[in-house]
Amino acid sequence: MAARVGLLPHAILVSSRALPTPRARVPYPLPPVPSYLRHASSSASRSCRASPRFVAVRAMASGNPYAAELAAAKKAVTLAAKLCQTVQQDIMHSGVQAKADKSPVTVADYGSQILVGFSLKMDVSSGPFSLVAEEDSDELRKDGAEEILEDITDLVNETIFDDGSYNISFTKEGILSAIDDGKSEGGPSGRHWVLDPIDGTKGFLRGDQYAIALALLDEGKVVLGVLACPNLPLSSINNINGNSSGDKVGALFSATIGCGAQVESLDGSPPQKVIAFILINNLKFLTYLLSY
Repeated sequence: MAARVGLLPHAILVSSRALPTPRARVPYPLPPVPSYLRHASSSASRSCRASPRFVAVRAMASGNPYAAELAAAKKAVTLAAKLCQTVQQDIMHSGVQAKADKSPVTVADYGSQILVGFSLKMDVSSGPFSLVAEEDSDELRKDGAEEILEDITDLVNETIFDDGSYNISFTKEGILSAIDDGKSEGGPSGRHWVLDPIDGTKGFLRGDQYAIALALLDEGKVVLGVLACPNLPLSSINNINGNSSGDKVGALFSATIGCGAQVESLDGSPPQKVIAFILINNLKFLTYLLSY
């Protein structure tokens, strides 16, 4: 997507393990740790720590004002991840389109966006619905797009049926309309969902890592975010189950403003692990990571 936003733009995240002696100095000066991080209270995080996965009523009791939205967001990206996994495993090479900028777009891009938007509209009833997403239906309305539109329609309906959460079936015109639900331009007021239906398209196409990334903006502030990572091994996340995670694959990350962040298995199996960070005064003890 055009922009990326973080729930904690200045937060410093490090491992909860004992800090090792640094092997080398950082080759450039680093900014000081913000005072609000050094002295931040953890009471808000503790109050939200026990929130269950999709049960909004119990989560509300923990003090999370966005509990219902968080539950709906988790459900939406989990549903989209099921479709993406099917496409990646079975037909990812047969449903490739090209955007105007020549970057790859797959059936899963459209299907993921449809399912996230549809699920949110079904489960979040507060105020008008606004979704800022990547795709529109223009390419699918052109001559020659009938086959890919049929593939999307079939995959969306099969995913909804297999999941069992909703008793609904889309027509092709309904699919086109659902895609265009993501054409909102957002704005500084009101609530707006922001979606990247497949963050990491090239990784997705080669059978590697990708994420379904969803956030909620409320009056211009990012208040909630979820990441579904279908191919991420749980063993790569430090001690998520309190022991070895074996070869289990699929992680769901979530965070709400004032309530911290959590990670859990994408299939919904317990437990949910709180993602902690250590407040430090000396940045030389940080471990630096680069992505590629």
